[in-house]
Amino acid sequence: NAPIFGIDDKGLVNEWNNKAAEITGFSSEEVVGRNLVQDFITQGYRESVKEVLDNALRGVEAANFEFPLYTKDQRRVEVLLNATTRRNATGKVVGVLGVGQDITERKDAEVVKARVAQELQTFIDTANAPIFGIDDKGLVNEWNNKAAEITGFSSEEVVGRNLVQDFITQGYRESVKEVLDNALRGVEAANFEFPLYTKDQRRVEVLLNATTRRNATGKVVGVLGVGQDITERKDAEVVKARVAQELQTFIDTANAPIFGI
Repeated sequence: NAPIFGIDDKGLVNEWNNKAAEITGFSSEEVVGRNLVQDFITQGYRESVKEVLDNALRGVEAANFEFPLYTKDQRRVEVLLNATTRRNATGKVVGVLGVGQDITERKDAEVVKARVAQELQTFIDTANAPIFGIDDKGLVNEWNNKAAEITGFSSEEVVGRNLVQDFITQGYRESVKEVLDNALRGVEAANFEFPLYTKDQRRVEVLLNATTRRNATGKVVGVLGVGQDITERKDAEVVKARVAQELQTFIDTANAPIFGI
């Protein structure tokens, strides 16, 4: 259940099994006797495939070499190839046997995965919210444009440094570290408020959601923090509280009887 082909010492096909025929659409009769590289490998890969086969003809075998093969109807098939030297009874090299694996679906999935990863990275970079990431040691490995804009620290200045020790004010280090440590254990947090100090020592109030990051096997590898700058809202709350207090003081100390129902 794998495509297998053989070439002689001149590079001409002398073996082409049923799976090779099924994958490519070329029957054995259409292929045998023709030059594998020149007739069936796309221009951009001829040199590298020829090098692998020539090496195998010199006794230097290859494992897990990837290249595209184009089918009879011009579809691209991704092949993972092992090239083995063929020898006759006297030990003389007489050709190469290639055992392949059709990895087209896997490669397509990798392309989709890479595209999704790029789209996610673009979303993180351009999101209208401060987003940061730390690894399992608490070192920054993600710092988007909005985080840079709010704090004044560029990504280059932050990545690789300890988030809590270097960017959280002393009085909040313990509570922020607890939230991040919990997220590293899989216990996520929502709507956690803390102050972040900017490069020019301004205080920015942040509302944070801390999400556990896992790799493909499910192992925790870090935390992604999505924040919201609530400085204006907090300032408004302070003003509101002060006005309310001033009003209460005015009522309490007014030189006139005041009551409410």
